[in-house]
Amino acid sequence: MKGLDIGSDRVEELAATSAILLYSRQDRSAVYGTVHPVTQDKGGRATIGAGRPIDRMALFDCLRELADNAGPKAEFLPETVLAVSQDAVMWWCRPAMRRVFFDCPEIGRRSAVVPHPGLVFRAASNGFSVFALQEASRPTPDSMLHEPPYFNTWDWGKICIGSATVPKRIDIGSIAGWESGFFESAFTHPNHGNQRVSHPKGEFAFWNDMLDGKYGEQFPRDALVSMDITLAELIAGRKGDLK
Repeated sequence: MKGLDIGSDRVEELAATSAILLYSRQDRSAVYGTVHPVTQDKGGRATIGAGRPIDRMALFDCLRELADNAGPKAEFLPETVLAVSQDAVMWWCRPAMRRVFFDCPEIGRRSAVVPHPGLVFRAASNGFSVFALQEASRPTPDSMLHEPPYFNTWDWGKICIGSATVPKRIDIGSIAGWESGFFESAFTHPNHGNQRVSHPKGEFAFWNDMLDGKYGEQFPRDALVSMDITLAELIAGRKGDLK
């Protein structure tokens, strides 16, 4: 009956303190309710005590507290934020020079600062995803998304987090932490699935060229592979596994 509150920066242990039982008609409409104290023994086992009729004002106060603690808080939206929902945050990264880390037999242990395309990240309750963009400006709903040209990614942009450290929160304030979890972890292998990058000699040759500085400070956008999905469709959850 205990859990962790991941809606705050400090991980806080929660414990059940009371329970509400609703009594309903056959049509499931609630007509009566009772509130019961909950006690826990040293082993963490919970016991629901004797109930009393719900007090109307106490119920309203309880619902108000729940709404204050569970509801999203108003906050400033940076221009990089593309969409926010109850269980997901989506944002955009400008094309930039960033360091990457590799640790795989085909490339070895290498690190270098290389150019990256514009990227769309999505942190959600069902996973962490990344998508590439052809344009260098802030994407619009009609912008076409492309495969992330990275190792450790699955189809539809899913990121294999592995041992990377990512935030427990999914909100605007944790965006920097999600980005760091992606860029500061080592790429170890290409995952099975769709082609991630277009290169005549394959993904290992592509990333060796990148690490050797072949492309200077401009990511080779002709190496991106289209996913045939727009940003608007991603936000709306066109694909079942993106919802």
